[in-house]
Amino acid sequence: MPNVSIPALDEVIYLGPDETLLSGLYKAGYSYTVGCKRGGCGICKVDVLDGDFSYNRPIAATVISAEERTDGTCLSCRAVPDSDVTIQMRDDEMRLVNPFLRQINEKARRRAEALAAGTDMEQ
Repeated sequence: MPNVSIPALDEVIYLGPDETLLSGLYKAGYSYTVGCKRGGCGICKVDVLDGDFSYNRPIAATVISAEERTDGTCLSCRAVPDSDVTIQMRDDEMRLVNPFLRQINEKARRRAEALAAGTDMEQ
């Protein structure tokens, strides 16, 4: 399961299988400005500094330029990480709106890491 690192917030978010960046960030208690949530407006663009992603559904051809398709720009509403990714928000407007969801996400991330390592989380 991929993790999303956000260095500006010193945060690592755990994503479920086939989960989009936007969905995972919301599920972890974070929020930021988005638009259509269908890959058509580009308001949810983030910069992927490291890692790979793909789109789980089509996006509008006019939303991301040819240059952006190669520089790590992604639409968080449709992007599904193929590996761990490091992202940077374009205007640093992401904020934690639900600390309880963040705690749940952190426990899920630690549980997934322990499972992958073959260790018991309680140890």
